[in-house]
Amino acid sequence: MPTEDPIDVDLAETNAPRGNFLHYPSSRLGAKIIPQDLTNFKSRGVSRVERELQQELIELRERYLQVIDAFNWNKLIYEARFGFEPVIGERYHLYEVEGKHHLSMIEPESWHQKWIGSFRLNADGRWQVEKIAEDFDLRAWISGQGATV
Repeated sequence: MPTEDPIDVDLAETNAPRGNFLHYPSSRLGAKIIPQDLTNFKSRGVSRVERELQQELIELRERYLQVIDAFNWNKLIYEARFGFEPVIGERYHLYEVEGKHHLSMIEPESWHQKWIGSFRLNADGRWQVEKIAEDFDLRAWISGQGATV
């Protein structure tokens, strides 16, 4: 008993020629099918995506370093000595006195100690950097402390 080809059964029902559904020519008179060369398309796409992702990584790294620096400044200030409760929005100054850090209200021009920087306390409890001494490098100080943040 001969079995029917499932494609032939479907074509018989739709009355459509078989060649309309094939991915290759079904006769010698059919149009020549030439696969497209997608090499240029792929290389352009890869290059574009790599550039965009590289830029995103650079921006992400910069933002990461900003967050780490903000964390380290806040840690340094909160671990410093001060005998008052800082007021939100006011400016304070960080000094190094006898190897210890002190937060003070005294302006750098009025107190002749090693000034590290000036900071302002935000409403969220974070210290915002206003100005830093040119000779103070936070990352060098952190690495000298043995901290890994």
